Amino acid sequence: MLPLKVGADPELFVKQGGEFVSGYNLISGTKQDPFPVEGGAVQVDGMALEFNIDPAEDRNQFVANINKVMKQLEGMVDGYELAITPVATFSKQVMEAQCEDALMLGCEPDFNAWLGKVNPQPKAGDFRTAAGHVHVGWTENEETTPESIHGLGAMSLVKQLDYYLGLPSVLYDKNTKRRELYGKAGACRIKPYGVEYRVLSNEWLKNDKLKRGVYDSVKNAFENMKKGNFLSVKYGDIQEIINNSDEKEAIKMMDKTGVSYAAFL
Repeated sequence: MLPLKVGADPELFVKQGGEFVSGYNLISGTKQDPFPVEGGAVQVDGMALEFNIDPAEDRNQFVANINKVMKQLEGMVDGYELAITPVATFSKQVMEAQCEDALMLGCEPDFNAWLGKVNPQPKAGDFRTAAGHVHVGWTENEETTPESIHGLGAMSLVKQLDYYLGLPSVLYDKNTKRRELYGKAGACRIKPYGVEYRVLSNEWLKNDKLKRGVYDSVKNAFENMKKGNFLSVKYGDIQEIINNSDEKEAIKMMDKTGVSYAAFL
């Protein structure tokens, strides 16, 4: 097993004059060919902008990489404002001006670790959502099928992360509209190096305390799972709490399991 590494590929919206505008064609970089910057890369993602960071082996590097790449991205969109918000509603005029590529939702389906099946492809009208996906790596070149040994381990970690990251997100992310499309409990993609946890919105980018909380929670979930402390086995299904953004029940569940959420308050 390799040292734990944590990365991220969040999405941001763009505003001009206080109104949401499309980020399509504003910067270099695409899903297929991201534009490299110091500490990571940037790209267009439909009507939003996306960045990724070099995976970090400690909390300080994780936060530093995020802040470094975000600052560079901000410099690329002079005259516009980057907006950290889970949902953006666009005017009819903006929507009608978009090409087919800009309007396309998502690139490929993700997987529900609790249900053991692919999540349905979402549909939306005049709004779009922005995620704050977290990548967790501890190996390399592994098979990515759900039934493989690596796939089963990855899905077990995703269930743990629902306790350590999904439940606390209900406390600081008050937007419930995004989960109509994306970010339901257990959402993930199995990767050759580990797993991509796809439950969180971009809200945790708003300050360094939340960023540190995300890194620490990933590490705690991973270390506890290595010790055999499987919360998903002991305490059962938490999908309804996360999917319904039930703050009261989230706190009760975290108190019951002993999961710390002070960093997210």
